[in-house]
Amino acid sequence: MRGRERAEDLTGKARIRDAALLEFAERGVKGATIRGIAKAAGVSPALVQHHFGTKEALREACDEYVMRAIREVKDESLQGGMASPGFTELALRTTLPIQRYVARAMTDGSPAAAALFDDIVVYTKEVLESGRPGVASPESDDLHAYAVVMTGMSLGAFVLHDHLTRSLGADVLTSEGYPRMALAMIEIYDDRLLSPELAAQARAAMKSMLAAGEQSPNEENR
Repeated sequence: MRGRERAEDLTGKARIRDAALLEFAERGVKGATIRGIAKAAGVSPALVQHHFGTKEALREACDEYVMRAIREVKDESLQGGMASPGFTELALRTTLPIQRYVARAMTDGSPAAAALFDDIVVYTKEVLESGRPGVASPESDDLHAYAVVMTGMSLGAFVLHDHLTRSLGADVLTSEGYPRMALAMIEIYDDRLLSPELAAQARAAMKSMLAAGEQSPNEENR
């Protein structure tokens, strides 16, 4: 019946999407091919086109899946999921292929990569504004900038995963290397690296620069 897919079709569609995630992560969207994705999924190229039509549509499906998975895993972890036995292991199996995909997408310089980054910023800001248990409300006059920089810092670790892997001695996009990197990130987020006095001085200096920059164009037009 039109509009309804059989269970085996849904399973095949998910298998194609998962294979595409890995192919896009390994080769980039430009380098990946429908034929290569089909081979990795163990299906025919015709079945890939049947489910997704084009490579661009398949990439869009991957982006939608990535954002949905990020939200689901993050939301469950914030609701106490990390205290549940097996949650962290399951979350890692879900998110590590996604992190590899996102790391490659961020270096592609495409409109799709920009849209994915913006979607993550929106979600990050949503979490910060929601006052959810376990997430402290930031002391910021510019929450959008806070969310943008926080997203950039988080994704930057994955974009630079080759360097982190080399320095840490284990691939940070595997279950062997990821925990050590994640522990360090948790400690960094938890620590106050600047004294309150130094932080206040730095904020005042940056706000002064912003104010000066806003006044300069007006002064030039006088």
